Amino acid sequence: MSDKPIHLAILVGSNREGRFAPVIARWFTGQVQQNAEFSMDVIDLAEVDLPAAISDAPSAEAVSFCERLAAADAFVMVVPEYNHSFPAVLKHGIDFGYYEWQAKPVGFVSYGGFAAGLRAVEHLRGVMAELHAMTMRDTVSFQNPWDAFDEDGHPLRPDGYAAAATVMLHQLRWWATALRQARTDTPYTEAPAVPEEQHLTGVA
Repeated sequence: MSDKPIHLAILVGSNREGRFAPVIARWFTGQVQQNAEFSMDVIDLAEVDLPAAISDAPSAEAVSFCERLAAADAFVMVVPEYNHSFPAVLKHGIDFGYYEWQAKPVGFVSYGGFAAGLRAVEHLRGVMAELHAMTMRDTVSFQNPWDAFDEDGHPLRPDGYAAAATVMLHQLRWWATALRQARTDTPYTEAPAVPEEQHLTGVA
């Protein structure tokens, strides 16, 4: 397998005014920087000017965004929970890509109230499965993070969060390395569609 670093795209998935996402994203990028096996591209969706419409004639910003996705070996989504799910800006960004996501691993750093953003993560798992991406079992999750960080953006109980990040990054590195080699050996393609007459309709 290649010794080339795993190129990790970190998507900051909130554009709400007063959002807490940048604090968590800065902490997480600090965790990644401690690992020389990763390179990073932080994609803050509040700063990416994607058009409202997904077009066959994409804007320069949309093309650049998709190129950044395509260049990644793996992804991490920093995602809050809004109304029991994940933000619209993240879904919009996801939908601009398709092949860029395929056969790549995805990890999650979530935050929210009592559920720590995990309901948003569970919805994202289904979305990413549809895009042929592999989601990591373990997450980094912050319950009520507004009370979990000091004024300088450092978690008050760093060891547990750092341990969770280590576990997830280990999983991401393994899958990203394996899948990068697999895509190199055999370009990923979807399975052919099953003809309608061959669909199972139940037992007569």
